[in-house]
Amino acid sequence: MHPIDWIITIVPLIIVGSIGLYTRRYVKSVADFMAGGRCAGRYLLCTARSEMGAGAVLAVAGYEVFRRAGFTMSWWGNLTAILGVITTIAGYVTYRYRQTRALTLAQFFEMRYSRKFRFFMGIMGFTAGVINYGIIPVIGARFFVYFIGLPASVQIFSHTVPTCLLLMGLFLTISTLMTISGGQITVLATNCAEGMFSLVVYVIVAFVLLSMFDWHGAHTALLNTRAHESMVNPFDSYKVQTFNTWMVAMNLLIGFYTVMTWQNASAFNASAISPHEGRMGGIIGGWRNFASGAQGVLFSLSLLLFLNHPPAAFVAKASAALAQIPMDQHEMKEQAWISMAMAHMLPVGVKGAICGVWLMGMFAADQMHLHSWSSIFIQDILLPMRKKPMGVRQHLLALRIAIVSVACFAFVFGALFSQTQNIMLWFGITQAMFTGGAGSALLGGLYWSRGTTGGAWTGMIVGTVLATSGIVLQQPFWNHIDVHAWAGWLGAVGIHSPHTLGRLQHVLQYHLGPKVFLDDGSFVGFPWHAVHVSFFASIMAVASYVGVSLMTCRQPHNMDRLLHRGQYAVKSEGSEPVVKMKRFSLAKIIGIDEHFSRNDRWVAGSIFGWNMLWCAVVAVGSLVYLAHRWSDDGWVNFWFTAGITVNLIVGVPVCIWFTIGCARDMKVFFQRLKLERVDARDDGTVPERQNLDETKPDGEKVAGAPGRKGR
Repeated sequence: MHPIDWIITIVPLIIVGSIGLYTRRYVKSVADFMAGGRCAGRYLLCTARSEMGAGAVLAVAGYEVFRRAGFTMSWWGNLTAILGVITTIAGYVTYRYRQTRALTLAQFFEMRYSRKFRFFMGIMGFTAGVINYGIIPVIGARFFVYFIGLPASVQIFSHTVPTCLLLMGLFLTISTLMTISGGQITVLATNCAEGMFSLVVYVIVAFVLLSMFDWHGAHTALLNTRAHESMVNPFDSYKVQTFNTWMVAMNLLIGFYTVMTWQNASAFNASAISPHEGRMGGIIGGWRNFASGAQGVLFSLSLLLFLNHPPAAFVAKASAALAQIPMDQHEMKEQAWISMAMAHMLPVGVKGAICGVWLMGMFAADQMHLHSWSSIFIQDILLPMRKKPMGVRQHLLALRIAIVSVACFAFVFGALFSQTQNIMLWFGITQAMFTGGAGSALLGGLYWSRGTTGGAWTGMIVGTVLATSGIVLQQPFWNHIDVHAWAGWLGAVGIHSPHTLGRLQHVLQYHLGPKVFLDDGSFVGFPWHAVHVSFFASIMAVASYVGVSLMTCRQPHNMDRLLHRGQYAVKSEGSEPVVKMKRFSLAKIIGIDEHFSRNDRWVAGSIFGWNMLWCAVVAVGSLVYLAHRWSDDGWVNFWFTAGITVNLIVGVPVCIWFTIGCARDMKVFFQRLKLERVDARDDGTVPERQNLDETKPDGEKVAGAPGRKGR
């Protein structure tokens, strides 16, 4: 790292840290710490939440996907993206969830089903979440050891300590101090500031990489693949494992099923000033992705070119560093190789800017994870066990202690964990423990009044067991089990026959573990990928939920009270623009309702029109290709135009637009916090399946909740 790189990296971090310290003064209640006082606007929400995807871990994971599938997934993704846009405009799940005013997903489950179900889901969500998060800090720290060029270990007195552990401890300490300072208020403010910096850097880095680009070399690198594993031709990529047309379709349906079930950023679902503002935060996110998309494609492509013909000096230096990593740590070696390549490839100044963005992204991800999993533990495990609510100061102290505890767990887990598999595969396993069944309970609870507690329990158990079991059966450790070494134990349970032992060994060797295609087109391993498993587990979970609910429903649930509609409406959250709508219109079909102002309609309509345009491009392009196939060189030129040029042309004005919008939202956010009217009872407690702040002091239920000034 050149001194210029260090300056570019450190100065923005100091500014963001100052903002974090400033936010502490605004924490007056549990709702402030948990959900930012429910005062966040659309640009603040969108930018702060997007910052979680700016970390180094996801950059490495993104390159691992690109080098296998290239651009081909984007072709079919354009067809399915329009459905995602329509559901975002309609506020699918997010709008109704925000109407419930729940601070956590499990709190909603108590409001809709029962306290026992909330407690169970809290334990499941917390367990899966902290295990999922456990590897992220150490992977991020290890990345920066190799990216910055630090020694692999240091000598402290008589002990040799891995540098990544020291760095992980430093990063976790910073993230913990920031998170306990102001909770979600700090997370929103600092992440938004980081996101504004990141967006500018994305545009600058994209243009720098474009100027460094060897397009002839890119042609060669993209076309140098095995038969039917094309990185550019979506019609010739059907042998690419987990990245093909059917996978896109199943991923789309799984995405609809699991939307908002994974709670690594749960507080953002409750932080919007109103349900409509939360929905608009999701809609404008479609525009923000252009600048980051161009930069991401260029970065992955530049790295692919660099690693195809790495300089001799880099190979010698990297090989010496990799020699210190144990031979069986293949994934760790691969991530270190990529990290060092990124550092060697980038010029002075750009390296510092990218380092700053990735550090901010890592801090953002750590803060969101620490806040989410600690909140779930306090709100959904500890709180339901108490007979009476905690006081505000006691509650805030408990939340802060939980944040420190989760950070300590992550440090210990990261120090002891030995990574032997792909990052995304680990995420898939741990998430399936919860999302496999939670989707049925969430969707049924929000959209079907006849869903019952029995249906929720059944759907959760069936979905989670099937999803987790299916993914475990794909793990590589099955291939390394020697049945004969277990002959004594197997004999004790009645398995003696050599033929049976041989057959069992054959199953473990060829029918379990990762699916691998052979040169003759056949394959070995578990026949289903993680996507197949999740897809069928989701179907069975929904079927179980519906079947049991139909058998056990005695009276429909009061959805008006759950969603605060009609006589239960919360006045302070109902002052959204109301525009008279025609009975039948295109706007209604795509999800635009009476709460959209004229400007909102332009924003939503434009992103819908843009995606429809690309749907038309894919449809027409597919027909033309089938009638008159063009060369792979033509595909390369198409992707350069669609994936890079178009994204940059749109990304520059979007960068200016979002910078102005975020600055305005940050100002209004703090104004709302100054003027908010605090209700100490708004702490996630749910007596008799209704939020505590929606009851009178003597326990009598009221129609709406106390309002809040300063909107």
